Amino acid sequence: MDKNATRYSVQLYIYDLSRGMARSLSPIMLGKQLDGIWHTAIVVYGDEFFFGGVGISSCSPGGTMLGPPDTVVELGETEVSEEIFMDYLSSLGESTYRGDRYRLFEHNCNTFTNEVAQFLTGRPIPSYITDLPSEVLSTPFGQILRPILDSIHIAPPGGNVINGARNN
Repeated sequence: MDKNATRYSVQLYIYDLSRGMARSLSPIMLGKQLDGIWHTAIVVYGDEFFFGGVGISSCSPGGTMLGPPDTVVELGETEVSEEIFMDYLSSLGESTYRGDRYRLFEHNCNTFTNEVAQFLTGRPIPSYITDLPSEVLSTPFGQILRPILDSIHIAPPGGNVINGARNN
């Protein structure tokens, strides 16, 4: 490793979209305890990056309508330059992470942050976040709700879309 390379801190911002309701309602509705309905974003180079129904977006950290995150996880550091990272995001936004590719269960904000975290740091995001969809779908109620939930596209207002608004 180059001792002179600039290193950038990489953080995972975790938001509970249910604002605590999942914790109290999940045992009744699903028959199992869920601690939250997680939305995640990567914070690096002074910006917050996330994926939703409009594609890849960015904002100042904590700058969406969700406000400050419920939890911040330090993922480590990266030597990837901001320029290389933006090129990487651009290519993701034109292919894998276009807005029309968003799927609440299979291909969502957490899929995106997991991939980006591994690109930047070589480490995934916590498994309790990536395992949430299968936890919900493993319940009878989750199976009943799936057609409705599949039609939901989450895109927190307040971000700037990175090249993703055009659906090629």
